[in-house]
Amino acid sequence: MPTFLRQPDTASPQGSTVRSGAALVALVLGALLAACAPKQSEDWSGYAEGEYVYVASALAGTLARLDAQRGHLVEAGAPLFALEAISEQAARAEAIARVDVARAQAANSAKGRRSDELAVVEAQLAQARTQAQLAANELTRQQGLVAQGFVSPAHLDEARTAAAQAQARVGEIAAALRVARLPARADEQAAAAAQVQAAEQALAQSAWREDQKLKRAPLRSRVAETFFREGEWVNAGQPVVALLPEGGVKARFFVPQAEVGALALGQTVTLRCDGCGAPLPARISFIATQAEYTPPVIYSNAQRAKLVFMIEARPMPADASRLRPGLPLDVQRVAGKAP
Repeated sequence: MPTFLRQPDTASPQGSTVRSGAALVALVLGALLAACAPKQSEDWSGYAEGEYVYVASALAGTLARLDAQRGHLVEAGAPLFALEAISEQAARAEAIARVDVARAQAANSAKGRRSDELAVVEAQLAQARTQAQLAANELTRQQGLVAQGFVSPAHLDEARTAAAQAQARVGEIAAALRVARLPARADEQAAAAAQVQAAEQALAQSAWREDQKLKRAPLRSRVAETFFREGEWVNAGQPVVALLPEGGVKARFFVPQAEVGALALGQTVTLRCDGCGAPLPARISFIATQAEYTPPVIYSNAQRAKLVFMIEARPMPADASRLRPGLPLDVQRVAGKAP
């Protein structure tokens, strides 16, 4: 007859001993595996990003001069580049001349006639007064002759008419002299003043166009890149120089969706990178409002979450110079609440 192996009785002391030994072995193996498994890092992966200032001209032209050199530090107001500006310079000179003309016309409208012109009218007035005096004397003489009966009353009427005409001529020339001394009418002066303002605005436009051909550094910064060489054509609005301002470097990192709820604006994090020395403190300045998938540039075996939020943090200006754009960073949250 076939022989069957007898199973140990579970109720016997021998079966209990076997089960206890197997459980002990399983616990030991589990502890060993846990000790050998890599410890999950609490750091977040990111990189340093520069906030560049792209300097361009609003007008197109040939690059006549490139003063900026890559890697050099430039002060605020230092010239960066200049475009050919012959047309703008000529337009500005024309606008200056038009302003001079408008101002001269406005000044002329506020004055009377020239002194020589006034002298002519004054001479005419003196002559008219002499004629009026002669006509008055002739009228007196004719009145005496008529009274004595030597001439007819018709001669007296003629003398009276001539005297009246001479006196009217005096009044006419005197009025002309007053008008010659007056400035232009108020409406004409207002029109002349408006012409001056229009010419000045045209000059301002010409000056702005000429200034657009010479660009200067808006602030102290380092020249990160130049995109054209002298003699090349530059389209309007196309950057010629890229500047990296001092302190214009921030940290950008990605936090799994399960952890982003514990972060807030102003909260402190520490930044670590190869060759940066001591960890850099930084404050969170931006938290993305929408989730995204882990970007392929971030490589981390410890972080397995696919859905992440992009976070930005800014170090102190003195520490920002220790970071270089594109440098990989390890970011760790500092314990404590946001201010």
